[in-house]
Amino acid sequence: MKRDAEHMRLAIRLARKGLGRTSPNPPVGAVVVQAGRIVGKGYHRRAGMPHAEVEALADAGRRARGATLYVTLEPCNHTGRTPPCTEAVLAAGVGRVVVGCLDPDPSVKGGGARRLRRRGIEVVVDVEGEGCAEILRPFATRVTTGLPLVTLKLAATLDGRIATRSGDSRWISGEKARRLGHRWRDQMDAIMVGAQTVIADDPQLTCRLRGGRDPLRVVVDGRLRVPSGARVLTNELAAGTLVATSKTSGNKLLRMQRNGVQIETLAADSGGRFKLRTLLRRLAKRGVSSVLLEGGADLAAAALRERVVDRVACFVAPKLIGGDGRPMLGIIGVDRLVDSIDLRDLRMRRIGPDVLIEADVKG
Repeated sequence: MKRDAEHMRLAIRLARKGLGRTSPNPPVGAVVVQAGRIVGKGYHRRAGMPHAEVEALADAGRRARGATLYVTLEPCNHTGRTPPCTEAVLAAGVGRVVVGCLDPDPSVKGGGARRLRRRGIEVVVDVEGEGCAEILRPFATRVTTGLPLVTLKLAATLDGRIATRSGDSRWISGEKARRLGHRWRDQMDAIMVGAQTVIADDPQLTCRLRGGRDPLRVVVDGRLRVPSGARVLTNELAAGTLVATSKTSGNKLLRMQRNGVQIETLAADSGGRFKLRTLLRRLAKRGVSSVLLEGGADLAAAALRERVVDRVACFVAPKLIGGDGRPMLGIIGVDRLVDSIDLRDLRMRRIGPDVLIEADVKG
């Protein structure tokens, strides 16, 4: 039905408000409609708070009886930090439930829909399913693979350079592109950079949008080369930073821990390099569903070599630097063209003076 799709699109817009705030739970939106009129709205604000259905039903109150509930993800039928949402749906006396997607978690998939049907409620599934699945993709990736969804963000000139030969890189991309990058930081669970990026730029890795939130800052530093005084390791930023390293002791490590920095120790080779897949698996166990991999060129290449990148977002600036500039990717080790990393579902759009190219990495 046309109206079903319209109401579900509103539920999707509500769900987007929870991006980056609900993990390890998925972002979900819900709308209650009585006699063609919206009487309740809600979304899951953060883990531990009421789920979207509960918020929307509470907003509707008595008007929920006999109404239609639109929800981007099927109501849960298990107890976690909160009671099962199916209980709230049944108690509200809803007459019909329209679901965007079934739960991607194999251990619970379809359970909520089955219980509601057994209790006599009409349940319609897969309305605006593609849009709902896109919002759920980080959560679905984590619960089905044990890894977070990794987005590799790149910003380069038209000839693929991220800095001049002297290292000057401010700014490759324009203001609108940088603002969009901060919006992504607000919506993702973690941002990941390599040690060299912190050494060279001393970034804060924060979200600078009004009302935005900072993601977990993850610094990949196998040999613990980052200075103890780096901004992400000191003051109020320290507690929101995790350093992944192969070092297990030392004064620098102790200073970081005293400042509140989280340490994740991984086994590494003689050069201090460890498997990014192992680190990402540990982040997923912490409830991290989405990672924005921002830099630098060597870390990006390592992630591509290990095939842990799910999608690429590349801002291409209308500039040329030349062959002596610094390339956006380090060595991947491709000898034959058939072994190159293929991208699919290419999308392009203008962001100010730049072009944003987005694509999924072919599995």
